[in-house]
Amino acid sequence: MSIMQKFSLSGCCSIVTGAAMGLGKAMAEALADAGSDIVIADIDREKAQEAAAEIRGKGVRASFVPCDVTRPEDAENLAQAVMAEYGRIDVLVNNAGICIHTPAEDMRLEDWRKVMGVNLDGVFLLSQAIGRVMIRQNRGSIINIASMSGIIANTPQPQSGYNASKAGVIMLTKSLASEWARYNIRVNAIAPGYMKTELTRPYFEGNGTMVQRWMDLSPMGRPGTPDELGGIAVYLASDASSFTTGGVFVIDGGYTVW
Repeated sequence: MSIMQKFSLSGCCSIVTGAAMGLGKAMAEALADAGSDIVIADIDREKAQEAAAEIRGKGVRASFVPCDVTRPEDAENLAQAVMAEYGRIDVLVNNAGICIHTPAEDMRLEDWRKVMGVNLDGVFLLSQAIGRVMIRQNRGSIINIASMSGIIANTPQPQSGYNASKAGVIMLTKSLASEWARYNIRVNAIAPGYMKTELTRPYFEGNGTMVQRWMDLSPMGRPGTPDELGGIAVYLASDASSFTTGGVFVIDGGYTVW
């Protein structure tokens, strides 16, 4: 098999959480370009259905399954629904996440738990439910979307909950990779830096001082764009990364090197 053939996802089924828009949608589109069928798991029904329709235009199957990643029953229902429709699950991208900017001394416990519920509990619950399917299949690739914020503490914005949750995602990735390698399941993490998406656009367009500080601390001096995660997503989903597990791939324009 040639190296380019190893990047093919033809015949595969990939689930991407939080793929109604932003980074999740961009990664879902990249996986579809490589030939994978796509299941969008999201709480935004309207946008998710629109995204699925766009992806079907690439010549693959694409569907939407409503899923609140903080609910164990939703994770189990997702696994069952995808198996009923597609008969297999090859790739899971745990992308859904939130961030709350609050000084640590003022952060309410309910806000801390909300961030942890989506960013860390959600990754565990989806990995557990889909991992059980992959164990029976004796194959699969799980891609967790962590953040450079799991490696460094961002400045000047206060986001201790987000940083802690993403550090947890990184260690969960390594732990699952260790446990599930014997089932031929690979588990890796992507750790993006500052990315310009629909959700972060207001920061880049309206908070000049903070954004300028971010860019001054970045060797490349610019934010990333969602499509710039497509290549690493396809690599980790495909056989091109067959000897890759437990890895954390930082895609941050060099931010963490300074």
